[in-house]
Amino acid sequence: MNKIIISPSILSADFANLERDIKRVEDAGADWLHIDVMDGHFVPNITIGVPVTASIKKIAKLPLDVHLMIENPDKYIEPFAKAGADIITFHYEAIDNDDDIFKLISYIKSFGIKAGMSIKPKTEANVCFKFLDELDMLLVMTVEPGFGGQKFMEDCAEKVKLIREKNKNIIIQVDGGINNETCKICKEYGVNSLVAGNYIYKSDNIAQAINSLK
Repeated sequence: MNKIIISPSILSADFANLERDIKRVEDAGADWLHIDVMDGHFVPNITIGVPVTASIKKIAKLPLDVHLMIENPDKYIEPFAKAGADIITFHYEAIDNDDDIFKLISYIKSFGIKAGMSIKPKTEANVCFKFLDELDMLLVMTVEPGFGGQKFMEDCAEKVKLIREKNKNIIIQVDGGINNETCKICKEYGVNSLVAGNYIYKSDNIAQAINSLK
């Protein structure tokens, strides 16, 4: 529980120099690489898909932490797993019922990778309690998913405390507006994985930025 997993979001990287920017965070002490997949339907933005993820796998040394902000995530688990995802996180809000969520968690794990679930800011913490023992990770969004650079919403981070009380061992990740100040709030609530994009990639000293989060 003491180790804080830092997962820089490549959404804030320079896509014209993606290999360089991946190496920069690897050399600076990042633990995972966070890949935001958006479809323009579930969230109002379009980012990268399976081919780019597969290309990243060829050059990245770090585990790929793939966050699916998409409709019908079940259709894309196998392609992303085969592309090299080490963790696949889907959204609670993208699935119609609890049975399908349990099936999806099992399906992700069948590829020998970690299964994560994410909840959006307006989703209450208690909806995820029944899934915690099956999940490897629960991602609490601290901004509305879709775009980087948004302001941190502390009331969303407060959900972490409730989730941590229910499960001491699960990885609880937060994503949105994370910096050297907001990370302290999150860690006090029980977070052990931080996603940061702008704070890391726009920093003059990436190693120092990552270290400040740890």
